[in-house]
Amino acid sequence: MEIKVLGPGCKKCIATKEAIKEVVSELGLDAVVEEVTDMAEIMKYNVLTTPGVVIDGKVVSKGKIPSKKEIESWLKP
Repeated sequence: MEIKVLGPGCKKCIATKEAIKEVVSELGLDAVVEEVTDMAEIMKYNVLTTPGVVIDGKVVSKGKIPSKKEIESWLKP
């Protein structure tokens, strides 16, 4: 599983990345969590408000820090 957190590295982006890492660890998933700060790359996903979250190429969140419960719903099969 490939998870990307899109954003310039702001506090919200960092908080989102950390929350995702926590949930991945708690669920024991094999996932790579990557931070994407390049605006050209972010625009490829049509994300205008950050942080954005992309899981396996699909945008699942834009412009907010997701709750752990919300993150779990994206990651559970």
